Amino acid sequence: MAQSYVRAADLPQVVPVFPLPGAILFARGQLPLNIFEPRYLNMIDDAMAGDRLIGMIQPAGGPETLPRLCNVGCVGRITSFAETSDGRYLITLTGVSRFRMAGELPSQAPYRTARVAFAPYEADLKPPVIDDYDFDREGFLGALKAYLERRGLDIDWETAEAAPPEALINSLAMALPFDPPEKQALLEAPELPERGAALTALMRIDAAGAGDGEDEPSSLQ
Repeated sequence: MAQSYVRAADLPQVVPVFPLPGAILFARGQLPLNIFEPRYLNMIDDAMAGDRLIGMIQPAGGPETLPRLCNVGCVGRITSFAETSDGRYLITLTGVSRFRMAGELPSQAPYRTARVAFAPYEADLKPPVIDDYDFDREGFLGALKAYLERRGLDIDWETAEAAPPEALINSLAMALPFDPPEKQALLEAPELPERGAALTALMRIDAAGAGDGEDEPSSLQ
């Protein structure tokens, strides 16, 4: 049964956190994960036995074994789960709300847990309001087209042209292969218009040839 969260106070103050560079999540976004490390298999077991919530957050540097964590992440709820014959978990996290780190806690579990604050991002729990957002879809898709051509990528253009602004912007912010600091900047953009503007700027900079190109997959689903 799906869980509904209306206020920041409805969410737990302590969540398990999964540090993963390049992986960000937004409210109502979906993030597929392939879990194979024993500590994170343990984390999924515990989450499935409880509220199914996991905090996705990027490492911010430091020792590889225990890196510092970024200040902002996003909690997601496990909405699909499958176990493979070789013991891996294939899950999908559906984003609930971003959070601000309030401090990491000592844990008896093999994974990390943190005290988090959802109040700064309580608006994530409300349906998107786009009536007052003058989304320049033509300009956005033009920047996307140039970016994808330079990277040798392709997408379902029919879907992109019809998708609501939030779904389009957030899904691309999650999927496109930006560097972790750029991903973090997109995650921390206060509202959708700022995120859309930042994403458009990043795509245009890349399409203009800034930085070296890398081999990338030939499509984005």
